[in-house]
Amino acid sequence: MSTIKRSGSTVAQSDPVQYINSFIEHSIPPMHGLGIRIVELDTGHAVGVVPLEGNGNHMGTMYAGTLFGVAEVLGGALVIASFDMTRYYPTVKEVQIAFRRPATTDVRAEATLDSATLSRLQLDLERSGKAEFELDATLTDTAGTVVATTHGIYQIRRHATRSAG
Repeated sequence: MSTIKRSGSTVAQSDPVQYINSFIEHSIPPMHGLGIRIVELDTGHAVGVVPLEGNGNHMGTMYAGTLFGVAEVLGGALVIASFDMTRYYPTVKEVQIAFRRPATTDVRAEATLDSATLSRLQLDLERSGKAEFELDATLTDTAGTVVATTHGIYQIRRHATRSAG
């Protein structure tokens, strides 16, 4: 069973989606306001969705910033699902997006990190307190047509420790 560690407790596999959506709502309100929701989350795998309604542009298709947002948030979700958040936090360094087709429906974004990458990241974190990874996401409409792809560079960093004194 995969787990998410937070605040010294463990959230069971049945709860990570609810936890990450609550995290987004309270820690990244603009993403929540766009209707971005994580619908699948497990170690190394995340899926987010976003509705077309409320996110249209002047052409009647999904606004580019919304597409970027649903893809970008996956990197943080994967870190939260895969590493101890009492010790580490995610940050994004760079994300590039390629728009393939206009999105005229709700959109699904999906990204995966393989077990070898996750193992390397854990070793890097133990050695230096930070780790960097690349993540590709694919965004599809309700028919399964790819509407955009992203390539991001993310970091995981150790929380600063305070010395007594």
